[in-house]
Amino acid sequence: MFKIKQSKEKKGKMMRRDKSPPTLMDDLKYLFGKLVVVVVVFASLYYFLFGVIRYNDDGMKPALKDGDLVVYYRLDKRYSVGDLLVYSYEGKERVARVIATEGSSIDINENGLIINGSPQQEQDIYKETLLYKGGITFPIKVPQGQLFVLGDNRTSAVDSRVFGPIPINDTDGKVVTLIRRRGF
Repeated sequence: MFKIKQSKEKKGKMMRRDKSPPTLMDDLKYLFGKLVVVVVVFASLYYFLFGVIRYNDDGMKPALKDGDLVVYYRLDKRYSVGDLLVYSYEGKERVARVIATEGSSIDINENGLIINGSPQQEQDIYKETLLYKGGITFPIKVPQGQLFVLGDNRTSAVDSRVFGPIPINDTDGKVVTLIRRRGF
């Protein structure tokens, strides 16, 4: 009986040696591996699915303010009137609101913004929609596969009044959220 007990103790000791706790180096390797996986996942999401820009303009006041972080979804290119989108113009990423989609007729005159023959009264637009000197001529019809975009701050926004409708394929993506950022 004594021998049996002794052999069980030896087996127990041997089992503890095989199942010894991981060393500090093993823990660090495991942690580093997890961090690499997390970084790769977030980088992939950022590069392929989402984008983030810091908004540095006043063309979308009051909806966006200077310093806000704008998160946009790159894969959804189905825009509706009122959606915010991110696009590039003259090497700068900009944000604007979709005012009209393909097939709509746009006119801007002394009466303001007219879409498909109806004057527009837009919520949260506090300044007049005026023409730009040297911009495009109105009225226009938005071509197939393009959008007409305007900034909410109509006196200072650089938008479709300057360069005309933009191709949907040239947009970066649809804005999904924004993060107010102040004092940084």
